[in-house]
Amino acid sequence: MPDTALLPLKPALTRAAELAQAEIATALAGLDSDVAHAMRYAVEGGKALRAFLVIEGARLHGLGRQDAAPAAAAIEALHAYSLVHDDLPCMDDDDLRRGKPTVHRKWDETIAVLAGDALQALAFQLAAQTSCAADRRVALIHGLGAAAGARGMVGGQAMDIAAETAQTPLSLEDTTALQAGKTGALITWSATAGPIMAGAAPDKLRLYGECLGLAFQIADDILDVEGDAATVGKAVGKDAGRGKATFVSHLGLDGAKRRAETLVTEACDALSVYGADAECLREAARFVISREN
Repeated sequence: MPDTALLPLKPALTRAAELAQAEIATALAGLDSDVAHAMRYAVEGGKALRAFLVIEGARLHGLGRQDAAPAAAAIEALHAYSLVHDDLPCMDDDDLRRGKPTVHRKWDETIAVLAGDALQALAFQLAAQTSCAADRRVALIHGLGAAAGARGMVGGQAMDIAAETAQTPLSLEDTTALQAGKTGALITWSATAGPIMAGAAPDKLRLYGECLGLAFQIADDILDVEGDAATVGKAVGKDAGRGKATFVSHLGLDGAKRRAETLVTEACDALSVYGADAECLREAARFVISREN
């Protein structure tokens, strides 16, 4: 029988992390290079929210957790690559990630670039190992490429970097579009991967993912103001120091919190078609804006 039992949020996140880590460990088995060690290091210690979304979306459509594990591992590998490169001196120049030294600080910039490159490649290798029908697997891989590329995460990152030196701060509309790519695209892919693998309509989970991704970024902007590095696990206060347009700078702290709460309500409403079986996803949406890291 497939493992489709509904779990509370914390055990579900833990299970998703375990499954994704196991898939990545298998893929890297026998490799003893600095690059391979850096890849393993980069995927350790995260919340595995994206893997969790893949597995929960699959579970809602009758697919067992193990069936969804390769796709869950794929998004964790891709997300880890984005963080490794994002932390480099030529990008955000960060020394701390997930409470540990960033990859380029623990090794060097060359290893960080190569480890990120390899994690990106590994993501597509893992996505190709899903057990769904070939046409669904192609759709999954195509969507992952779109979410990761110039129309998604990378495009959003490029807008973010350009905005740091722009003469005019981004508008709220521009900031929303930027974050829909930089943060939201991979979260939305994660939410829709399950129904795509099952051959079901992804519309409701796409809306859930879009709302969740935006709420997640607003929560990050709030943490950058209210959090401390020891709790958050990375540097804080950098957005204001760079004069970046954020949801907090546009809406104010209270306004940003209200907007995040509204998005969580919209995300939860999108799950109504799934009834009580989607309670863990609703819990995840509420968790996103209450987290401390």
